[in-house]
Amino acid sequence: MGDFNQDVVSASYPPSAAFSAGAHVKSLEQYQQMYKESVENPEKFFGEVARTLHWETPFSSVGPKYNFDTDKGPVSSEWFAGGKTNIAYNCLDRHVKAGNGSRVAFHYEANDPDDKASRAFTYAEVLDRVCQCANALKRMGVKKGDRVTIYLPMVVELPVAMLACARIGAVH
Repeated sequence: MGDFNQDVVSASYPPSAAFSAGAHVKSLEQYQQMYKESVENPEKFFGEVARTLHWETPFSSVGPKYNFDTDKGPVSSEWFAGGKTNIAYNCLDRHVKAGNGSRVAFHYEANDPDDKASRAFTYAEVLDRVCQCANALKRMGVKKGDRVTIYLPMVVELPVAMLACARIGAVH
């Protein structure tokens, strides 16, 4: 048998300087520095990141506080003690409230190149769909703390359903 990797081609396609200038993480070097800080000083790093989000109740400490030794008690992990937030609000509502409802939240690219369903979705459109889905789940009796199984292919409804669960506090 021949070398399994003989036909593998490795290539790098760096983004343009203009694209990189507008990115949150502008270079591989910046990413590596951020990763290093997250490992060496997680409380500082994740605290700074968390403070960029909306918190209904601010956290009193970042963490992590954890126990992975079952001889010392139940396995547990705690971040952002005392804090309360809603990730769906942070993903959508706050952007719409800031006047960015018409900006693109994400692009959907269909698997089939002939499928004309590929398009961009704005924050306002996604928020509307998420609220509709969350309300449908609530009418079915789903509430905070419930578990929801989502069995969908990679379609627009998948992130909508995930955010709808997060919006009402259901685990998916």
